[in-house]
Amino acid sequence: MTREPVSRLPVVRRLLACSIAGGFASLLLHASPSQPARDLFDEIYARGRGIETSLKTVTARFTETTTSSLLSRPLVTRGTLAVERPSKIVLRYTEPEPRTILIDRNTLTLDWPSHAVRQQSDIAAAQGRIEKYFLDKTPDELRRNFTITAVEADDRAGTWRVTMVPTRKQIQQGLTRLELWIDRTSMLLSAMRMTFPNADTKLMVFENVVVNGPIDPKVFATE
Repeated sequence: MTREPVSRLPVVRRLLACSIAGGFASLLLHASPSQPARDLFDEIYARGRGIETSLKTVTARFTETTTSSLLSRPLVTRGTLAVERPSKIVLRYTEPEPRTILIDRNTLTLDWPSHAVRQQSDIAAAQGRIEKYFLDKTPDELRRNFTITAVEADDRAGTWRVTMVPTRKQIQQGLTRLELWIDRTSMLLSAMRMTFPNADTKLMVFENVVVNGPIDPKVFATE
């Protein structure tokens, strides 16, 4: 079995915090008021406005594929995701081995029994960067920090693909490209791929997405 090296856990934690907090909490295209549409990205953003006021919870199944020069072949993992706004996110990996990552406000908890790892990290700085560059931004504000293109996806039927390439060095240090596949009917995130400065990639594909369903509080427990 190919395992993600334990020595890289601090990096993995930071990337997961940024990807999930930024990706699901903001880049589901929870739109704030914007200028009149000028291109497809503006149109997608504007159509997502209704989600912002109504979204309370999200649950989904996910498949995550990681590529890295440290891995002999892509690492494929699967699990479930639960989001409770404004500040709780949990990923429960089930394959190939159990692992839990919980984000609760500014604390990230990693529980990885097979590696005898249980760690907590303060991610306030990472959350602050996400808020600064992603949250509650209009399309024009996002374009100050990213080169953004939106097209009808040719690789995932029924979706748009939004590609965001950061132009600020502060963002480029952690992320060189963010690709989002948005379902054209539901306006929800169908898939997300991050490319990092060392050319590693992480692709997350979401299925069975449920919005505003009940979530048992035990889902966010790591004991």
